[in-house]
Amino acid sequence: MIFRSLILKASSLSPVKKAITKSSLFRPMVSRFVAGDDLDHSLSVAEDLATNGFGVSLDLLGENVATLEEATRALASYEEIIDRIGKGRHKDKINISIKLTALGLDLGDDVAERHYRHLLRHAQPYGIFIRADMEASEYTERTVAMIERVFADFPNTGTVLQSYLYRTDDDLERLLRLGSRIRLVKGAYLEPETVAYRDKATVDDMYVTEAKKLLLRGKYPAIATHDEAIISELKDFIEENKIPRDSFEWQMLFGIRRDLQNDLLEEGFKVRVYLPFGEAWYPYFSRRLAERPANLVFITKSLLKK
Repeated sequence: MIFRSLILKASSLSPVKKAITKSSLFRPMVSRFVAGDDLDHSLSVAEDLATNGFGVSLDLLGENVATLEEATRALASYEEIIDRIGKGRHKDKINISIKLTALGLDLGDDVAERHYRHLLRHAQPYGIFIRADMEASEYTERTVAMIERVFADFPNTGTVLQSYLYRTDDDLERLLRLGSRIRLVKGAYLEPETVAYRDKATVDDMYVTEAKKLLLRGKYPAIATHDEAIISELKDFIEENKIPRDSFEWQMLFGIRRDLQNDLLEEGFKVRVYLPFGEAWYPYFSRRLAERPANLVFITKSLLKK
């Protein structure tokens, strides 16, 4: 956890960000985690994954817009993604993940909610599900409350909960009562000890406990993890409780543990790949490095070859 914190802190420094975003050395690593800069290429990747049996969640990278004009542009971009998916041959397998801060949450809950409702309304005729990604803890309550407000009108949405936050058990109960779909993750933001568990073992224990609740009581939950030990424990739980394999899905990030993704699919489980794309890839890339510091080995080897 200490090394992870150091990576996140270092990545927030302007000289580090400039070095990574301007250097061609990092492009191979970025392309491992990010499908591409443009929608055409990313949809092609999504279609290939869907053809091979995977579900896909497309995520246009970008967050924390500062003006109404930026939020409106983000809304238009999301609309284009929905239209392209809806007119494609795999609209039943491809959905989208969005950031409420990209829709203007920093400009006010009313701004983001207006844009969010518009987007959900736009997606309904296609039958496309939209998941509001969970962001840093300062947005957690506002995001959960937003889902509570819009879900009755737009059941084609849900959100994400992070097991490292102290509040997640309560949020899980709120959303289970609501009946919305939930993706469970461990959490990738650098949070203070006042709001989040810092010990990996504790985070893992919380994740397993909450995942079991979701598997028993959730509406088509998404169990998002690459942790083989956790997956093994949950597979035993699924077997013991006779939980149907089509009642939930595993979710994994594009470019990470493709072998595990294929294995789960071959075992008859549903697997969805979270597929990010776009030019604003740096924050996402930094969080992926922090989650798996071993990826730094790739960069080190590249530097030594120069």
